[in-house]
Amino acid sequence: MASLSVKPGQRFTMPDWHNNSLLISADAEQQRYNSHHIRQEGRVLRNETGNQAKWDEHNTRTRLNDRVTSVDRWREIMARCLTDIDLEIDALSKVKLAAENAIQAKNLCLDVAIECLTFRESRRDIDVVRDPVEEELIREVKVIEKTKKELQQRVDEAFKQLCLLKETRQQLSCDHRHKVEALELDRQCLSFNVTSGNISFKVNPTRIPDGTIALREWELNNQCIKDRAEAEMRASVDLRGAITLTIAQTNNELDAQRIATEFALRKRIRDMEGALSELRWQEKNTLEEIADMEEEIRQLEENIRKRTLDLKVAHTRLETRTYRPHLELCRDQAQYGLTDEVQQLEGTIRALQQKRTESQDALDALYRQLHRIQTDIGYKTNSLQLDNKCMDTRKKLVIPVEKFDPEVDAVSRTRNLPRNSQLELA
Repeated sequence: MASLSVKPGQRFTMPDWHNNSLLISADAEQQRYNSHHIRQEGRVLRNETGNQAKWDEHNTRTRLNDRVTSVDRWREIMARCLTDIDLEIDALSKVKLAAENAIQAKNLCLDVAIECLTFRESRRDIDVVRDPVEEELIREVKVIEKTKKELQQRVDEAFKQLCLLKETRQQLSCDHRHKVEALELDRQCLSFNVTSGNISFKVNPTRIPDGTIALREWELNNQCIKDRAEAEMRASVDLRGAITLTIAQTNNELDAQRIATEFALRKRIRDMEGALSELRWQEKNTLEEIADMEEEIRQLEENIRKRTLDLKVAHTRLETRTYRPHLELCRDQAQYGLTDEVQQLEGTIRALQQKRTESQDALDALYRQLHRIQTDIGYKTNSLQLDNKCMDTRKKLVIPVEKFDPEVDAVSRTRNLPRNSQLELA
């Protein structure tokens, strides 16, 4: 017969079995509850983090857009400043060139004035005089040197201002280039999205790079660069006006001095021509008087010769009558007449000889005066030729500045002035 086998081990009771079932059911419900709670929390978290990520990305994009707008605005400001400063550099360079040309033009005026002074150094004797022409020429040299000094000072100021403008332009150009690069980078950041192929994890992306500055400092730096550029351009505009005014003032001053010099020179030429005319009139009259005096001397000598012959006749008559014999040798009226005639003739001859001596002295004085007149005519003719040569030389001053081609450098220029005894500039 078969027998019932009994499995060895612990036996649970029905309550245990029911309790176990209830426990499993309760644990399952708890787990489902926990899972449902976690799912709800995960959904909330997903929604919150998703929304937060979207808002953060939106805020980041908005900030990037704002930054791009701000940088682009400053880039445009810097670009306008660059354009304005380039125009100002060009304008100041032209004004500086005009001032340098004006200095070179003054060299021609200086050469002409010195050449005129040198010409007038060839005057001789009494014509070597410190007249108004020489004073005006010396004054003209001083005016030219003063105007050249003023213009050279303006040129130096323009050179320094050009250096400052170019330095400022370099700073503007560098800042403008940096802003263009920053714009490219920020616009590239704006173009990134989750589908971009060049996105990846980076090592320590939240680090603060060396050289980073605060936003306020960035704005102040931009404003400082802009303010400096505007200040340098204002200074350049003021300097351009001052240079233009200086050129006009120096030209007017030099023109006035040139007119005064030429007026004095023309007056001196007229005076010299008048003096020459007077001297030539004196020469003509002196020559006529010399001719008259020579004729008078010849007449006196002829009269002396005739009176001498008459005296010889009288002497001979008296001598012959001394040989009258005996009582015929008497002092008759003829004897008295011959004696009176001899005395009268001797007195006449002495008077004629005295007058001839006086006439000869007067003739010698006339010849000396004629020589003096002719010498002075030579001096004044020479002076007149020199002054006319000065007038011809000063015609060079009508050459326009733009057609003047200087032969020497306007800055380091040497001059040969007349000797100090005739030209004192101190």
